[in-house]
Amino acid sequence: MVEHMANHIFRTVLMYFLVFGVMRIMGKREIGELSIFDLVISVMIAEIAVFALEDIDRPIYDGIVPMLTLLLIQIAIAMLSLRFRKVRLWFDGEPSVIIRNGQINRKEMRRQRYNLDDLLMQLRSQKIDSVADVEFAVLETSGQLSVIPKEKSEGGGAHPKKKEAKLSAKIKYEALPLPLIMDGKVYDENLRQIGKTRFWLKNEIQTKGLSDFKQVFFCSIDHNGKLYINAMDEK
Repeated sequence: MVEHMANHIFRTVLMYFLVFGVMRIMGKREIGELSIFDLVISVMIAEIAVFALEDIDRPIYDGIVPMLTLLLIQIAIAMLSLRFRKVRLWFDGEPSVIIRNGQINRKEMRRQRYNLDDLLMQLRSQKIDSVADVEFAVLETSGQLSVIPKEKSEGGGAHPKKKEAKLSAKIKYEALPLPLIMDGKVYDENLRQIGKTRFWLKNEIQTKGLSDFKQVFFCSIDHNGKLYINAMDEK
């Protein structure tokens, strides 16, 4: 009886520290932003730990080996995702624009099986009570809704023509932010989406003292047309 209880305690303590260690190695992102891939890995690890605790007649390595295998899979895919954006998109998916300039994208909502109750609830959680007050609302791959409210005019409002030009510029950028360069690679499709060329982009990075696209780690453009440029670390 004592030996049986001691075996249970040993397995419980071992599984606790093993699961804790695996989740720590997998990274903080697993805790805060569970994508579909993250969720599958986390559920499988939890199930394996339960099986190892329930059946004490099975060897302990029947639980440890599958858990470590999942850890290796997650690390390998995470490393590939850092290097290749297509791998990231395949496993994590892409953000979806649900609201643009106060207009709800019903087609995208149907595609994501995202209903109005969910949308309004998440808007209220960000202290926004009207869809008309939203410039952009983006459904992230984690299921969270990122909201950019419309800018409120000051002193009677901006000049109508300037305001209209600014608004038309904002509408061009559907992804927030829209990546133009990642790991030194230019995304020509995104450039075409905003009506720009590589020549324009080259001039923009040159203003930051960078002569080649390969020197840029990350470059993006937001809904206001503002560029963010981050250079590669010097080796």
